[in-house]
Amino acid sequence: MRDRYLIAVCLVLVTLGMVTVAFPEGAASILIVLVLSAAALFIFRRFSSEREFLTTIFLGALLVRLAFGVFIHIMDYRDFFGGDAYTYDFNGWRLVEYWTGQVRSDDLALQQAWATSGPGWGMNYLVAGIYYAIGRNIFAAQSFCAVFGAATAPMVYFCAAKMFSNKSVAKISAVAIAFFPSFVIWSSQLMKDGLIIFLLVLAMTMVLQLQEKFNYLALLLLIFSLFGILSLRFYIFYMVAIAVAGSFIVGLTGSVQSLVRRVAVLVLLGLGLTYLGVIRNAGVDLERFGSLEQVQNSRQDLATSAESGFGGDIDVSTTEGAISAVPIGLLYLMFAPFPWEVTNLRQAITLPEVLLWWAMIPLLVSGLWYAIRHRLGKSIPVLVFSLMLTLAYSIFQGNVGTAYRQRTQIQVFLFIFIAVGFTIFREARENKRLLVAARRKQVDDSLRARSSV
Repeated sequence: MRDRYLIAVCLVLVTLGMVTVAFPEGAASILIVLVLSAAALFIFRRFSSEREFLTTIFLGALLVRLAFGVFIHIMDYRDFFGGDAYTYDFNGWRLVEYWTGQVRSDDLALQQAWATSGPGWGMNYLVAGIYYAIGRNIFAAQSFCAVFGAATAPMVYFCAAKMFSNKSVAKISAVAIAFFPSFVIWSSQLMKDGLIIFLLVLAMTMVLQLQEKFNYLALLLLIFSLFGILSLRFYIFYMVAIAVAGSFIVGLTGSVQSLVRRVAVLVLLGLGLTYLGVIRNAGVDLERFGSLEQVQNSRQDLATSAESGFGGDIDVSTTEGAISAVPIGLLYLMFAPFPWEVTNLRQAITLPEVLLWWAMIPLLVSGLWYAIRHRLGKSIPVLVFSLMLTLAYSIFQGNVGTAYRQRTQIQVFLFIFIAVGFTIFREARENKRLLVAARRKQVDDSLRARSSV
């Protein structure tokens, strides 16, 4: 209770700072934060008995994200941490100008902004919607993303609880996502990464819910999350779709009722995605961007356009080349930046987090092994998606900074397994302590018995 009050006081101070450093933009940002946060807390508290914990973790996650956002805004560090924000700001405002009759439909910049194919087009329309309602305000759009970044922590709690039915695992997972630096950095800005992570966790949670019991709301939320993922990063949509379909297909060996429910979910999901045009857009994107030649061009650009590139001599335009790229790509994706290869300030400030991440790998291995042995059915959608995205990024990532940034889309689920590993370790240590105490008591009792004789 005291922690929540302290966080609330700090949030008030941060919001006052938002108004002070950016008026009137800060006032509009606070309004967005208040409305979205109230809705999020209402939902989280309604569907969980751990209301106090979820409230505290959400407010704490929101506090650090808003504070970091204020820091970026004051110091004008958007170029340093994420220059994509300016692209979304420009494209979103261009759409608003067209909607309000200020630019013609043949404007080249407008045509690039309104295209609904290619990576990230959903951000243009999201920002445009915010700007249409309150005016051009990059600070408000950034705060919108921060709320969803904070909401990811309670969502991870729900996802982990459904996977392992263990409150300790769920709480540890939520705390990690709320405060681990990379999640804070990428979800505090006007960037799509935080939204993608939220939608991924939402999708997996709804899959787990539908596996247990058919629910129209869960189905609608799953369709919404898949559509959102497609609009933000289309290739992830395929991996999520395969993981979702695979999780239901694996479950077809159950009862007749379970069989009917799972088939119904797949059919309704397909119809819903078709109705929204998701299948058509996904096909267009795959045809346009999904070839190995296109992947090679993108990877080569990443590897050579910055000083943090790696594997510039690797050619993934063939199947053999793509497979050969996996080992080094996997190494950089999961462990970079390496301390001995630090070449700039961006990499240097990530080193403490990277070293902490390395230290948690044994817990990750332990948690994964436990999930495969004991909770495979519940873990399949998360395991399949994480494996596919890991392999995909291992093939076409060629830049340390981008790998570090996109690793969070995998880490959000890996932290659940780390929480499992930590819980196993803690329980084993506690059992050992109890065993030692029991043996000591047994010896003491034996000695007393002898002395009494």
